[in-house]
Amino acid sequence: MPETTKLYETQWGMVIDLDRCTGCSACVVACNAENNIATVGDEQCARGRNMQWIHVQRFYEGEYPNVTAYHAPMMCQQCGNAPCESVCPVFASSHSEDGLNQQVYNRCIGTRFCANNCAYHVRVFNFYEPYWPAPLEQQLNPDVTVRGAGVMEKCTFCVQRIRRATLDAKVEKRKLIDGELRPACVQACPAHAMFFGELTDKSSLVNKLWEENAQRSLRVLQEKNTQPNVIYLKRVQVPETDVL
Repeated sequence: MPETTKLYETQWGMVIDLDRCTGCSACVVACNAENNIATVGDEQCARGRNMQWIHVQRFYEGEYPNVTAYHAPMMCQQCGNAPCESVCPVFASSHSEDGLNQQVYNRCIGTRFCANNCAYHVRVFNFYEPYWPAPLEQQLNPDVTVRGAGVMEKCTFCVQRIRRATLDAKVEKRKLIDGELRPACVQACPAHAMFFGELTDKSSLVNKLWEENAQRSLRVLQEKNTQPNVIYLKRVQVPETDVL
């Protein structure tokens, strides 16, 4: 049985099956809509100031015309030993009780030390005040704050959904059912390549997938001892056969 990275009572984690991922970017669109991420436009993107909490990395193997492309969604890895936390001078980047690497916006003073120390390059800096022309402001998610200029942003595993589902289960005096809580990216994935759940629950689907696919599971840059809680399942290499 794989071991979790930290001894929390609850440790949220994600399993991403790269053999299923088609690179459609539905997860990116869902994340933008769920978390009130502003569109920065062509000029800001050209300056490297894009605002995305999750992006799909594309890799290519072989030489033309025998080229194979594969994709890997990359978001905050919710590291158990997060390098971004140790460098923040105001403790805006810290760990929650359920093992999430959280970002406290009203503490952040925009030093960007955390972005420099992130091995995955998944933190983004808000260079300007976000703006949504009418009537687009009516589509904003009321459960997520709109961040102002000068703060760092990143994936939160849709913490607002986690808190809502946890409180609903507490009111109903029951435990969370495995699979009923899904971040926006997991919910929107048409290929069902992303799975979310408790890594500390041995009966959870994410733990079962991790255990059953141990030979093709990996954690990105785990040699840096960041202890990420996003597990990737490598693509299945099918040998070529002659077609008669």
